[in-house]
Amino acid sequence: MNASANAHLLDCRNLHAYYGESYILHGISLAVRHNEILALLGRNGAGKTTTLRAIARADQPQLRRGEIYLKGEPLHGLPAFKAARMGVSLVPEDRRVIPGLTVEENLVLAQIAKEPGWPLERIYDHFPRLAERRQQEGVTLSGGEQQLLAIARALARDLSLLLLDEPYEGLAPQIVNEIEQILLEVKKTGLTIVVVEQNAVAALRIADRCAILDDGSIVFTGQPDEVLANEEIRREYLAL
Repeated sequence: MNASANAHLLDCRNLHAYYGESYILHGISLAVRHNEILALLGRNGAGKTTTLRAIARADQPQLRRGEIYLKGEPLHGLPAFKAARMGVSLVPEDRRVIPGLTVEENLVLAQIAKEPGWPLERIYDHFPRLAERRQQEGVTLSGGEQQLLAIARALARDLSLLLLDEPYEGLAPQIVNEIEQILLEVKKTGLTIVVVEQNAVAALRIADRCAILDDGSIVFTGQPDEVLANEEIRREYLAL
């Protein structure tokens, strides 16, 4: 690694990823700064979720070529559990709240399984809805509350990079606004966030920068205002 890479928390270089023989990521390179929210946008099938899963070192996709560094240390080649130990957490679209466990038990289990992060009371201070429902079974929460629980569970262990896959999917505007405010508060604690979201307008409201994927390649990186002001980009890549 060269010294310039250390200016970024996350540095992805020339990633080529496949699901079986399907070629999904076509050599993308992406850098994310410390304490930044990056919105990763694009139409369905552009490769956004594949990018998050490649960074988190999920079993699929298969990364056949490319390098991923976190704080200058290589992630490529590591299994998911070792990437998690280095401080990477992926909150998937399906949230994966554990059936049979209360809200609090979901949070405590995360602290036991990984290096502990935020204590419960700090989580409840930032997530008052969860504090009110701490003894309720997690899977009986509303969709928005389950998303809050999935984010809180990620924070319950030692974390430096939070990857969010479609956190606003199917949620009411009020809950979307609540999650936005929580993510902005979490960023103030020093966390770096990459968010994949079909609701591009909502994602751009909280993003410091954005990158747009199309057919497995990055076609634009820049400021949210640049996207909102560019009708061609909005129409061609975001259907706005």
